[in-house]
Amino acid sequence: MFLTPTIPSITPSATPSATPAPDTNLLDPGCSDPSKLAELRDWLQLQATLGLAPELARECLLRSGNPREALVLCGRSKALSRVALDAAVVALRRHGYRALPITARNYPEPLAALRDPAPLLLIAGDPAPLSGTLVAIVGARAATVYGLEMARALGQRLARAGVTVVSGLARGIDAAAHRGALEASGRSVAVQACGPDRVYPAEHRRLASEIAERGALLTELPVGTPPRPQYFPLRNRLISGLCCGVIVIEARERSGSLITARHALDQGREVMALPGPVTSPTSWGPNRLIRDGAIPILEVDDVFEGLGLPVPAQSAEDPPADEPDRLGRLGKTILAALAEQAMSRDELGRRIERDPQQLDLALVDLELRGLVRRDRDGRMVKALVQRPGARGPVK
Repeated sequence: MFLTPTIPSITPSATPSATPAPDTNLLDPGCSDPSKLAELRDWLQLQATLGLAPELARECLLRSGNPREALVLCGRSKALSRVALDAAVVALRRHGYRALPITARNYPEPLAALRDPAPLLLIAGDPAPLSGTLVAIVGARAATVYGLEMARALGQRLARAGVTVVSGLARGIDAAAHRGALEASGRSVAVQACGPDRVYPAEHRRLASEIAERGALLTELPVGTPPRPQYFPLRNRLISGLCCGVIVIEARERSGSLITARHALDQGREVMALPGPVTSPTSWGPNRLIRDGAIPILEVDDVFEGLGLPVPAQSAEDPPADEPDRLGRLGKTILAALAEQAMSRDELGRRIERDPQQLDLALVDLELRGLVRRDRDGRMVKALVQRPGARGPVK
């Protein structure tokens, strides 16, 4: 379960007002207050100088209480000139980012409690979701159709329950999870492994814009930083650190998603995984995590039980669970077969003479409608559906 370690408080460098607005400590590059802009430049200097050494930055901030003195204590040369700092402020303003220092009262508490918190977060959008209930969904870039649909389904279900879905904006599982949350009119947070003036991958610019409208884009890296391999493990600790749990959907043996899972375990977060066929390379990671103690996701609502959250009632926005007339021919054939007995996906494929891979989309649709569920052995079972106004379940 989610654990919140305690650390000594860091004294803000600016004295807060008696009744601050929710974003009092957000530093806006578009403000006209010279003292606030000077403070922003100090934080950007600290970020550029010590951003890749967050433990050292934390130690110096604990001793000094403000970024300018922290830089003196660390004994390192400043990374940016005044001209470069002014250019960074302009870039933040152009791209719609504000700065959230670790000294701010609305800096996410779970991140502040880490041994290596980001000294400065750059945020486009609303920082409010960072203080709610957050769950990460991560996985393979080259995902299967089944993995993509399950990431989307989990994103939708969590978002409809008021949970903020966190991921890394990558291709594949990350993007599917973000889109699922947005399709459910929910909130999502994307943590990037590049500077705020970039979107990686570039084809996700529109998705990034939609995320910023409903939630937030987040990075700890300075303006102009390209997405290099060494930055992704650093980014992954923020994804897991923000959340009470991490869900892994499809991951190869050397996947970055497994790094996120390791960060989650080190941080005391819950780890869950979607099991898959042992013959599939993308199932190696989740299956290994389950073998080592991760919670298996056999149904969508297992996520809520695994995190100790109440399972929400199905809302009117959820897919209808009692309208078989709206199913296609394949869906009706599957239901007819499962009405006779529970079967694995492979057994079902042989029974109705379909390639198991062809069943993935139809099975996900049936699960979302509440017409099919998985038992504890992983077999597909026709669910008993409670019709509105009925006295008992019907088949």
